Amino acid sequence: MKVLVTGGAGYIGSHTCAVFARHGLDVTIFDNFSKSAPETADRIETASGRTVKVIVGDVLDSDLLLNVLRCGSYDAVVHFAGLKSIGESLTDPLAYYRTNVIGTLNLLDAIKVTSTRIFVFSSSASVYGSPTSCPVHEDARIAPTNPYAQTKCIVENVMTSLHAADPTWRFAALRYFNPVGAHESGLLGEEPTHEVSNLLPVALEVALQRRSELLIYGDDYPTDDGTGVRDYIHVMDLAEGHLAALRYLTRVPDTVTVNLGTGRGISVLQMVTALERASRVDIQTRIVPRRAGDVAACYADVERAKNLLGWQAVRTVEDMCADAWRWASIKLSGRQSN
Repeated sequence: MKVLVTGGAGYIGSHTCAVFARHGLDVTIFDNFSKSAPETADRIETASGRTVKVIVGDVLDSDLLLNVLRCGSYDAVVHFAGLKSIGESLTDPLAYYRTNVIGTLNLLDAIKVTSTRIFVFSSSASVYGSPTSCPVHEDARIAPTNPYAQTKCIVENVMTSLHAADPTWRFAALRYFNPVGAHESGLLGEEPTHEVSNLLPVALEVALQRRSELLIYGDDYPTDDGTGVRDYIHVMDLAEGHLAALRYLTRVPDTVTVNLGTGRGISVLQMVTALERASRVDIQTRIVPRRAGDVAACYADVERAKNLLGWQAVRTVEDMCADAWRWASIKLSGRQSN
């Protein structure tokens, strides 16, 4: 199978390309490298033991996309390329609508003139907003609370409309919960290009002595230890979920929306404790007031992924922290040249 992977050098995209290549898919990365490093392709090849092709380009370049799709004869497109910071989307919404919506429309327009009809989309659990109950099922109320999440909803609606107009399209919208971790080799991981705010990247910076403490926003939630609970999924499980989605769409002429999570909640303190064990470093924390809009717990209903895709997350929180620490201590501490 020949697959074009937009944004394939990014965090989730690079791990997915490594999984695809390892399983024998013919992978072409399409990336503008604005949020990633060109040498990532070399690391994907080393990690997977297979070669990948690279095309430098932007999804806002509609002419280039059309040329790439016409010449490539791809069996499927997996679409990661886009902007993904919720905070940034609040301050620069136009950039998010331009890249995430117009860029995706450019890509779909280019695909439309080819024989390619399998399209896997990198969506997000942020489309649910603040869920009122857990686990969160795919049929839960859609209530995006920021421009980033709204762009994901718009693209999902476009996919639904396209399939209704032409049932030969096969779409999968994969709603991620909270990706963490790194490739077990230590060759691939998350390389933030902006100020980090998510739990594990911040905790890693504390462990590496790049910041003095980790702020914990509230310890009075109705959870086992009082801290917020979220569904953290290992990025390699997530990558394997994309392979399962591709295989499903090659067998079944369908359009599906699927949560990718573990179906289990992990609290802030549980994650911190697991990272302390993995790193053998005491992580300094400080309790501060809750943030507005945060919910006590949010985790996925994953039965649809199990039933339709035959996929489920298998890696533990210990795996997440051990692999993230291996990556961070090698790459982010500057001891790895590539």
